[in-house]
Amino acid sequence: MSTRVLRIDGELTIYRVDEIKALLLAALAEPSDLELDLSGVSELDTAGLQLLMLAKKTALAGSHALHLVAHSTAVTGVFELLDLAGYFGDPLVLPHAPQPAITGQSA
Repeated sequence: MSTRVLRIDGELTIYRVDEIKALLLAALAEPSDLELDLSGVSELDTAGLQLLMLAKKTALAGSHALHLVAHSTAVTGVFELLDLAGYFGDPLVLPHAPQPAITGQSA
């Protein structure tokens, strides 16, 4: 089975959910698996989160795979806050936290 890629850019919030829902459900109606690239998501609220959950359930009902990939920091922040990484089941790559600079001399 082939895999299609759909990338979401900008806010995934109540203000854009209707627009994105139409694109997402149309992509899920195709007879292929779907990768949802979240690298361009700048903000995620509960409406956007509900849309992602709807997409997951729709994909499962249609016997398709839906993979969330390239999570932005906005997405990983919400997933961590609500402990949702396991719900979606996709690998969640956390960004490397900056380390404090080491100053001084070692003995």
